[in-house]
Amino acid sequence: MKFRKIKAEHAQLDLIPMIDIVFQLILFFLVSTTFALLPAISLRLPSSTTAESTSGGSITITAEKDGTLWFNTEKVNITELGTYLSSYELSPEERKTFPVRLEADDLVTNGTIVGIFDLLRSNGFAAVNLRTTGIKK
Repeated sequence: MKFRKIKAEHAQLDLIPMIDIVFQLILFFLVSTTFALLPAISLRLPSSTTAESTSGGSITITAEKDGTLWFNTEKVNITELGTYLSSYELSPEERKTFPVRLEADDLVTNGTIVGIFDLLRSNGFAAVNLRTTGIKK
């Protein structure tokens, strides 16, 4: 009697289903994760019925109701604001038409806004846009 040698089958592991499951898990965790929001400046802007949208300039000055001032994303005081404005690299002619956006809380005092306007004018900036919330008609 002759015996045949049975060749042993080698087990193979199919990785494609495992890769599919891992990919689906990654997608699930990406979608279900809550993202941490960075702290932002919260303002209650005054409303205006004649507000027009403007293109944002490179300078944004923000005044909060507690007196905190921001030059773009830098927290400054009134003297530092003057230093930042005077060191801004623009020619005197460019400063006259360069757009500056002023965002002030509804409760900011008139004296603070006048002080900011004085700094802007003394540094040659003339194109100042006041940011408001527009009321749609």
